Amino acid sequence: MSSGHPDHVALAPGKAIEVSEGIFAYIQPDGSWFVNNTAFLLGSQGVVSIDACSTEQRTRDYLDAIAAISPKPVRTLINTHHHGDHTFGNYLFPTAAVIGHDNVRAEVLAHGMPFSAPIWTETDWGGVRLEPPFITFSDEITVHSDDLACQVTYAGQPAHTTNDSYVWIPERKVLIAGDLLFNGGTPFLMAGSIDGTISVLEERIKPLVAETIIPGHGAVCGPEVVDEVLGYLKYVRSIAAEAHAGGLTPLLAAREFGAGPYAELLDSERLVGNLHRAYADLDGTPPGAPIDYPAVLAEMVAYNGGKPLTCLA
Repeated sequence: MSSGHPDHVALAPGKAIEVSEGIFAYIQPDGSWFVNNTAFLLGSQGVVSIDACSTEQRTRDYLDAIAAISPKPVRTLINTHHHGDHTFGNYLFPTAAVIGHDNVRAEVLAHGMPFSAPIWTETDWGGVRLEPPFITFSDEITVHSDDLACQVTYAGQPAHTTNDSYVWIPERKVLIAGDLLFNGGTPFLMAGSIDGTISVLEERIKPLVAETIIPGHGAVCGPEVVDEVLGYLKYVRSIAAEAHAGGLTPLLAAREFGAGPYAELLDSERLVGNLHRAYADLDGTPPGAPIDYPAVLAEMVAYNGGKPLTCLA
């Protein structure tokens, strides 16, 4: 199976795009494994950053992009969830208070240091040091950039992970979604819940009626991305129900059904992990409960023709 992009190509650094006055998206093409988006807000007291990047070099490029726009220090760093593409670079923000949901801190420490082989192609992570949030919250916290209120809200249940938050700026109708939303890439729910993500998107995200969305991966978009992600998740849920009832393993189900109308999304091997989580939902496993992650990742490699998954970070 093809992951949808060429192996071993060099990706340029990301680019800062002003989506509303003083609010910037930092978009890193092509948005595949460990190539995430961040965002930042400019204020008279300093910069608020939402998420870091995966490698030392990518995070330094991000900091350079901020510095080219504002001389102010980054005083606040919000982590939308614990995954390394959003947190490995935390240590390069020495002037910032690092904020995240209560579960982010524990999960950053439990995940540990980055690695490549045998799952991903070799990546130069740089001198990563784990820097979990040291300010945590349970439900919601408001961060101010001058008079602009940023509502940082826990998703309320396992979704992409057990600890997702999104940043809503109601005055500007701007949503910084973290990995609750992917644009052009395959969503990945192995550490969370298919059913939970559908509920969060339908019950929390859609009612916001955001006009501008900065997804965790992919280009800045509008609210149409919510229905696109919901369509993929409901497709996964439907084939999981059929395959589970028919006795197929998640890997065999992925090979039998494929990504269907979503075959053009990057990193199609994530279907295997998503089916494992959908099966867990069907079996009554608590949302977000650990599954055998090393075994599932190995099956994703098998689905990828036995080749390591392409990481261009």
